[in-house]
Amino acid sequence: MRSTVTFLRLRPADNVSVLWAAARRREGATAVEVARLPLDQRTAIHDGGLVAVATRHVSAEPLAWVADPDEIARLVKQGVAGWRLTVRDTGERSAVLDALARSRAPFLRTGRSRVREAAQIAALPGIETRVSVFVDTPEEAERAVGRGARDLLLRGWDTEAVGRLRLRLASYELMERTALPPGVSVDAARAELEAELFAAYLDQVDGVGAVRPRYDWAPGMDRAAPIPSRRLSAQWPDTAWTESDYTLELAALDTGLAGILTRSLDGTPPTRDEVERLFRCRGDEVDAVAAVADELRRRVCGETVTYVVNRNINYTNQCTFKCGFCAFSKGPRSLNLRGEPYLMAIPQVVERAVEAWHRGATEVCLQGGIHPEFTGDFYVSLVEAIKEHVPDVHIHGFTPLEVWQGAETLDTPVRDYLIRLRDAGLGTLPGTAAEILDDDVRLYLCADKIRTAQWAEVMLTAHELGLKSTATIMFGHIDSPASWANHFEVLRSIQRRTGGMTEVVPLPFVHMGAPIYLRGRARPGPTWDEVVLMHSVARVAFDGLIDNIQASWVKLGLGAGGRLLRAGCNDLGGTLMDETISRSAGASHGTSVEAGDLEEVIRAAGRVAARRDTLYDLLELSEST
Repeated sequence: MRSTVTFLRLRPADNVSVLWAAARRREGATAVEVARLPLDQRTAIHDGGLVAVATRHVSAEPLAWVADPDEIARLVKQGVAGWRLTVRDTGERSAVLDALARSRAPFLRTGRSRVREAAQIAALPGIETRVSVFVDTPEEAERAVGRGARDLLLRGWDTEAVGRLRLRLASYELMERTALPPGVSVDAARAELEAELFAAYLDQVDGVGAVRPRYDWAPGMDRAAPIPSRRLSAQWPDTAWTESDYTLELAALDTGLAGILTRSLDGTPPTRDEVERLFRCRGDEVDAVAAVADELRRRVCGETVTYVVNRNINYTNQCTFKCGFCAFSKGPRSLNLRGEPYLMAIPQVVERAVEAWHRGATEVCLQGGIHPEFTGDFYVSLVEAIKEHVPDVHIHGFTPLEVWQGAETLDTPVRDYLIRLRDAGLGTLPGTAAEILDDDVRLYLCADKIRTAQWAEVMLTAHELGLKSTATIMFGHIDSPASWANHFEVLRSIQRRTGGMTEVVPLPFVHMGAPIYLRGRARPGPTWDEVVLMHSVARVAFDGLIDNIQASWVKLGLGAGGRLLRAGCNDLGGTLMDETISRSAGASHGTSVEAGDLEEVIRAAGRVAARRDTLYDLLELSEST
């Protein structure tokens, strides 16, 4: 596996304003290094998109410190986490070594003339630190790395200079960091950092704690995703990257990754740990995983890309649960929450279902908040009423949370309640309310919701009763490659037992209106490369288990959804006719599209468009294909 060289783009400063910080951020800086840090200056730094690194004792707490060995000892005694510290290579070697050993600081900052000596300290058993050094050119960086530096400090470097650095260090994995090292867990950061520091840190990082690319895009935004024309990874913005073609060469990859992908092409799916490794791919590796996923898609699905004509009916936005990611649900008006609470009467829902049927929909999808007055009888009555007026429409409805709550309110077993729903006419269950099937994450993301085992209990029981379902994952908030791999393993365990899931639908977190983000407790959605990986790894991980991987145009837009057809996806979802949940969270891609819009995207990707039903039976190939 290639060694990693990290780098930090920072600017020293004395006095900082919001405008100065914002200008440095536009130039590419991530951090500002200061000798004094009043609270108002720290706020200005954060408002400008940077984080603060302090070089001495300050009045307001910075995200990280760079300090001499004796000051490091004081900070450690105060309880500052070691991963927030950089030790200066000053004074006696024994003092430097003692500071590193006792703090476990991730970085040892030295001068260019002392890199070899510092590298000798870093190589000692029991020391896990990177030699960190300022460099002014790619040539200086190459020399420093050759002498043992593994962390580079860049002042005023532009995009193209960083691109030249990447080419100079092509035998290493180059990773941009914040003032903290990559790999700091969200749980550790939440426990250690003040609220303002935690929010500023989360705004800068991706799922592995590296710096997220600086493009002005996130899922749900009404702007084009930052996808290079000749490849899928948008990891780097320089010309050498964006204008280069990518061709899969397994032999050129890290041997471990090459082995995983080779075995996948030979029909052996990755293990749980190998799935996590795939999720940690960066740059060229992202393109490699996408290329393998696309080959597996071609073998299973051919060139056909499907969609369904359907309507979403969100029958209430009132909910007793307080999920941090949800901007859709509203409490009672007395609580003065945003938006108008509503609850559709059953005849209103039926009217919308009838209208959808007459407009060509074969499916209605029923989802809403858990209204405080609902019992399980409401959901059964809703299905019965729709079937009475539109007997041939497929009802895709009720998450495992709704099923669990419905059974609980009636004091009946989940199996018996699912039988009632099935016999009333329910066709399939959506795989939502899953979010991340990792209870360590759910504890903070949706603390009062059902846990992973309860979600799985509903799904397993539904499948055993002949009710198929979809599978989803909502990613890009406080999750990580480890939790994504755990989620996929839960889904694979269920699918191996029942075969009841028809598709995997990755749902990127739309952050703009989400309470957890507005409180400074989540990242601003996934990066584009994380979006590519989620869909591509799904194709690889579920090969032989679930044939269909869907791209959500609601979260990503039609253009980005079309590009994902080259990353393992074979479905673009539904026309929806009234989707409101994503719009409530800040998505700008509209509440519906026409079938012709989806077909145009499919044809532009060089594929054959086909209308399907909920269970993936093909109904009609596009006449203009």
